[in-house]
Amino acid sequence: MKRATENDERFMVDRRGQPQVIIMSVNDYIKTIAPPPKVLQEIWADSKRKGANKLTMRQINAEIAAYRREKRKNRAIARSAK
Repeated sequence: MKRATENDERFMVDRRGQPQVIIMSVNDYIKTIAPPPKVLQEIWADSKRKGANKLTMRQINAEIAAYRREKRKNRAIARSAK
């Protein structure tokens, strides 16, 4: 498993000469067998360009909380304008 994860090596395991399973890293599986949709790849690339991929969970949670506060504030303003 270490070689599979570190070097993206693949191993076929057999039982009595019959292939049974393949051992491969999750990253290799995703790239090869289940690649993410193009739109998701574009989102990841955009995130990387903007540096958002380096945010900590605390920073992400703070961004979400700020967005929700702003949304609640805007809804309250819209309700009071009615």
